[in-house]
Amino acid sequence: MGYILLILGLALFMGSHWFKRLMPARRAAMGDPGKGLVALGILAGIVLMVIGYRSAAYVNVWFPPFFLIHVANLLMVIAFWLFALSVIQGTISARIRHKQLTATKTWAISHLLVNGDLASILLFGGLLGWAVGTVIMINKAEPTWERPANASLKNDGLAFVAGLAAFVVVAFIHTWLGYYPFPA
Repeated sequence: MGYILLILGLALFMGSHWFKRLMPARRAAMGDPGKGLVALGILAGIVLMVIGYRSAAYVNVWFPPFFLIHVANLLMVIAFWLFALSVIQGTISARIRHKQLTATKTWAISHLLVNGDLASILLFGGLLGWAVGTVIMINKAEPTWERPANASLKNDGLAFVAGLAAFVVVAFIHTWLGYYPFPA
């Protein structure tokens, strides 16, 4: 049952996010109440993904090499930095159009490197596919991009510190939940 919930959660999460892009007229016709329905769909998708992932039977597909833990942690620091750059406009912000989606792709790849079980491959691979698909849809619908002005190198540093702080908090939460993210 876990795999079914996981796949349903992924489908609901993706469908809710892509609803505006795939059916813009229908989404526009829903007006402001449609925002709440989309948000509810996204939240329900996340809940189903978590329940499905945690209850899915363990099926090993491959054994990740130990050194990939270091690579994954480095990628996670970069992912949090990229996400912070979506709020704190730095010089890197002026070079990367889809900072949050790039952060999501980096996060997904990081987790795929260190988790060789089927549920992880479905979850993180599915979210990687969602992020790639979203970038493609946005770039097709809006081919031009206005780069942020007044980008500051100082803000790159601030975003890095904010991202590093978020990484530490999330690593603590992972440890608290029993998923130790650092090599022993």
